[in-house]
Amino acid sequence: MLQQLFFLIVVRPLILIVLGLNVRHRERLPAQGPAILVSNHNSHLDTLVLMTLFPGRFLRILRPVAARDYFFRNRLLAWFALNIIRIIPLERQIADRTQDPLAGCTNALRNGDILILFPEGSRGDPEEMGTFKTGIAHLAKRHPDIPITPVFLHGLGKALPKGEALLVPFFCDVFVGEPLRWNGNKGAFMAMLEHTVTLLAEEGYRPTWE
Repeated sequence: MLQQLFFLIVVRPLILIVLGLNVRHRERLPAQGPAILVSNHNSHLDTLVLMTLFPGRFLRILRPVAARDYFFRNRLLAWFALNIIRIIPLERQIADRTQDPLAGCTNALRNGDILILFPEGSRGDPEEMGTFKTGIAHLAKRHPDIPITPVFLHGLGKALPKGEALLVPFFCDVFVGEPLRWNGNKGAFMAMLEHTVTLLAEEGYRPTWE
């Protein structure tokens, strides 16, 4: 109930009215779980925008994957992340090799959830895309039949860039790609994913990193 109220009263008015959102190919979003959504990452707003792309009834199955060390810095932030955003905490530094860093993701997919992943690992500089890390390939290999929907976000790095606390109203674009699946080779899969996101970016403009 608290999550529903937070998104209804705070998040949706902020994203849809204060910022404004243009979504292309919304019909390509997964209609049910299990599924994986992957996107570039420039702002804390990225997660909230991706969650607002879905009807409110989907909130219970939307599970952003986020760094445990960042969101567990204090009890209040940890409570908010776990109970309102409902993140899956991910350990970025594994000391014990017997640990499975993707266990939480695997359990969520088995429960029929939709994961939200940022393959860059952390927020990059405004409107610049970094190299994708291979964690998504390991997850795709483990679940080869689960669709992976690529998304490109534009403008959120200017609305609320990394290191800034002041929101600047800036119209944002969302480009949704066709679902991908594991193709049997980690290098080829990562190349396919990065190429697909770049093509989505080029639907609206030519990105500065080219």
